[in-house]
Amino acid sequence: MSQDNNKPKRGGERRYRRVVSPRKQQNSQFNKSSSKRREGQSSKYYPEEKKVVESNYDQIHESFDQMGLKDDLLHGIISNRYKYPSKIQQKAIVPIVKGRDVIAQAQSGSGKTATFSIGALERIDPKLNKTQALILSPTREQVQETARVVRGLGEFLKINVHCCIGGVPIEVDMKKLRKGAHIVVGTPGRVIHMMEEHVLKTKDIKTFILDEADEMLSRGLKETIYKIFQILDSNTQVVLSSATMPSSVRKFTSKVMRDPIKIIVQKKELSLEGIKQFYVDVENESWKFPILLDLYKVINVTQTVIFCNTKEVVEELKYKLNEEGYTVSSIHGEMEQEQRNVIMKEFRSGSSRILITTDLLVHGINVGQISLVTNYNLPTNRENYLHRIGRGGNFVRKGVAINLITRDDIEVLRDLENFYDTKIEEMPINILDYL
Repeated sequence: MSQDNNKPKRGGERRYRRVVSPRKQQNSQFNKSSSKRREGQSSKYYPEEKKVVESNYDQIHESFDQMGLKDDLLHGIISNRYKYPSKIQQKAIVPIVKGRDVIAQAQSGSGKTATFSIGALERIDPKLNKTQALILSPTREQVQETARVVRGLGEFLKINVHCCIGGVPIEVDMKKLRKGAHIVVGTPGRVIHMMEEHVLKTKDIKTFILDEADEMLSRGLKETIYKIFQILDSNTQVVLSSATMPSSVRKFTSKVMRDPIKIIVQKKELSLEGIKQFYVDVENESWKFPILLDLYKVINVTQTVIFCNTKEVVEELKYKLNEEGYTVSSIHGEMEQEQRNVIMKEFRSGSSRILITTDLLVHGINVGQISLVTNYNLPTNRENYLHRIGRGGNFVRKGVAINLITRDDIEVLRDLENFYDTKIEEMPINILDYL
């Protein structure tokens, strides 16, 4: 970050060199305990020889060109820097385009959002100014992120996408829906409200997509989703995207889907290849902030995200970084929706270089310029590790994830390595070579 080059040098630089310089393996508690498991092991997230996709559908399309998509849609895919389809995209996009009911089960980072977005966009008739696809997501942030992906991929199709979420005046929703939206992305509560007000017309909806179905059903939204489904035409295509398949989701699919194509991507397929993962052993919590400062003196990145586990840590870290002269934004779940929107808009525009956030918004952050993610605190659950660092990798972009760990975090880091079958190395002195 160029504005910090003229700052006086701090004593922390000496500590930084001590912390990140390579240690001999026998002196590292973490390396010592995991070296045997790592020996000869690929740094890829999954072993190639294992079957990683289970499906009752055997067609695979290894490039977007093979899928028979509209030229304008292909243009949008390319302009959004998607080079090759992920495993789930290779199998799921074409059956969605053909109108089949599809269950796509895969964890975050697998490309599910782009999968159903591309499928829905291909089925849209831009000349018909009616709602033709309805996408439900569990939270406002996820709705906004999904809508951003749909708009990006459909940039050259001349379609209208509307977000239907709480926190926005009902009159605004009504006005925009009356003007016409080819695709509506919304939370179940606001969507059913618009349906009951007869503003969201369902006659021309041919694709109904449930994103993060396991999360929605676990939030007690089952009855609302059933109501929405009952209003739709009985011939409406249903596409379900989920990270897990608990009994609540299985029961739901048995009631609303007809002979669905099932595509299950095993956990180990979700590649972290392209994302270099490192840790810095800070020894104890009090050293984290000085070492973070030292990192930022060495690393000059366009934009970066820092993840913390509580809003208190978020706010404290923002205050400290502001005191050091950094341009920082922060966001957490207790902020008003309008305030969150403004902060994310500023960050995406580049007016803020550092975004500090909690896991509450981990699904809603996807900014193309991010090449570095820092875990100031390791996540409290394993799934969120992939959610966090996936902001930088996301199939097409290289990224670096740096984990600041104390001695108490060593077991947690080892558990993440085992769970994801990956390798998190001590950060080297030449970290700039990876950015």
